[in-house]
Amino acid sequence: MKFKYIIFAVLVVLTSCKKDFLDSKPKGKLSDELLNSPSGIEALCISAYAALAGPEGSDGTFLSPTTNWVYGDVRAETAYKGGGGIGDISEFNQFETFTAVYASNGLLDRKWFSLYRSVQRANNAIRRLNAVTEAEVPLKNVRLGEMRFLRAHFFFELSRLFNKIPYFDENVDIADYPKISNVQFTRDQILEKIAAEFAAAAALLPPKQTEAGRATKYAAFAYQAKVNLYRAYKQNPDNTVASVDQNLLNDVVTQCDEAISKGGYDLLQDFQQLSMGEFDNSVESVFAVQYSIADGTDLGRINWSNLLNVPRGPAYGGDGFFQPSQNLVNSFKTDSKGVPIPDTYNNTNLMTVADGLAMNVDPRLDFSVGRLGIRWKNYAVAPYGPDWVREPATYGYYSNKKALVSPESPYMVKGFPWGGSSLNFHIIRFADVLLWKAEALIELNRQDEALPLINRVRARAKNSKYVTAFNSANPADYAAKYTIDTYKPGENCTWTNAYARTALRFERKLELALEGERFFDLVRWGNADQVLNTEYFAKEKLLRTYLQNAQFVKGRDEYFPIPQAQINFSAGLYKQNPGYAPQ
Repeated sequence: MKFKYIIFAVLVVLTSCKKDFLDSKPKGKLSDELLNSPSGIEALCISAYAALAGPEGSDGTFLSPTTNWVYGDVRAETAYKGGGGIGDISEFNQFETFTAVYASNGLLDRKWFSLYRSVQRANNAIRRLNAVTEAEVPLKNVRLGEMRFLRAHFFFELSRLFNKIPYFDENVDIADYPKISNVQFTRDQILEKIAAEFAAAAALLPPKQTEAGRATKYAAFAYQAKVNLYRAYKQNPDNTVASVDQNLLNDVVTQCDEAISKGGYDLLQDFQQLSMGEFDNSVESVFAVQYSIADGTDLGRINWSNLLNVPRGPAYGGDGFFQPSQNLVNSFKTDSKGVPIPDTYNNTNLMTVADGLAMNVDPRLDFSVGRLGIRWKNYAVAPYGPDWVREPATYGYYSNKKALVSPESPYMVKGFPWGGSSLNFHIIRFADVLLWKAEALIELNRQDEALPLINRVRARAKNSKYVTAFNSANPADYAAKYTIDTYKPGENCTWTNAYARTALRFERKLELALEGERFFDLVRWGNADQVLNTEYFAKEKLLRTYLQNAQFVKGRDEYFPIPQAQINFSAGLYKQNPGYAPQ
């Protein structure tokens, strides 16, 4: 049974916060007796879990999405903002083009504020848990592990978005928040603290939970591995990569091994199952935001972060944001032996059905991207067509297919919010863990050990059921010339360390396409400038004229500016990130 984030009305009182950060006068007061009771503490813990979907609930989460679609893909080479043109939520257009991204941008302040509200929910629960005994709350230590896990997750999101952040725990009084500098700790020190939080959570959490959706010991090991992988790439003050820490890479391997060997995880058999509500909380799910419908509330806890990102129609009727880029589509081309072609994939464009039948194509393309003339999941009325797209003259004709359930699915809301469903959003899935370990091994010059991990991910894609031509009675009549294979040294590749690194990074682009991770990968590797300016904008602006002046500024755009409202709140104590002029 899926663990549902049901929030009691009283928790609105507990977690309400002033817009200028976290400090506010409560609208009501609840007794310590109630809050220290098992039911009161459980409600506080559920409130912290609910923040994973956005502490705003249905009210504006789409403007600070917790799924990171705008922060992790629209800022990368994998997606366009989409929607009704560049003026439709213009702040997101600024993020995409890296132009006019000012500290006064209200949606950045909103994101900062939402994440610190989420931190405060975890801190509220931890304070109460620290005040009771196990006799009073038998699950005290388990819940402490869960709350430390969640707090670490929220701080990790803050760190990779804003870099210079104030860090504090449950022992800091709210009145002292404005006194905490955002440069008290370096990036590395903050990530070290976050990794330690996950280690502490792992020590408290059980290997399994009776309710799906709660954090477990092996989810904590996996998340610790992710944080240590970020830590391993040491950054200079200008955000460039200074070195790669071999000791931390070994830690990543060890922590991934804990999750891989003991967590009971595996890859789903079919890649398409990742987009089916029937497979929520499957063996591939390490930790996910839990969504639901028909749960006794009005619409259920659907993915409001995804509210804008649904094609126009006829199957959904959405707003058409978050459209895959031509660069991403081209990335799915393979050679005659079924492996990617990272050096030449972008020389020509894979656009039409005929292109897909003439070129070799990774089958994950048509699981992830809506393309003209191609079957859309199980929609039987018509193939994906021009009328599905809202602003093709600006953003082209592709749509995000991966994050949506099929239109006939019982897991989808009928009507508004268009395409809303109970489909979970993976914060970590097992493919991530396999690829993190592979990355660490490659950077340790142990690429031969990384090969079977990458191949395990590719084999799942190879063995998945491919998309067939629309209305074809022949199940082998595929919609494209799908050609994919595992890496076979001496047969279809030469598995050197340099080749393995390129293969790993490209595999993450394909496997995790449109899952909100790509930009953060580029920053971690230190090649965002090369990928975005040289490989992406230089060509993409010939197709998308609104990208004419887009340019990633190295040493600045790896992180967002510290919101001016927060600098004001700290009375000037907070320091701005490099490259952003004072407002």
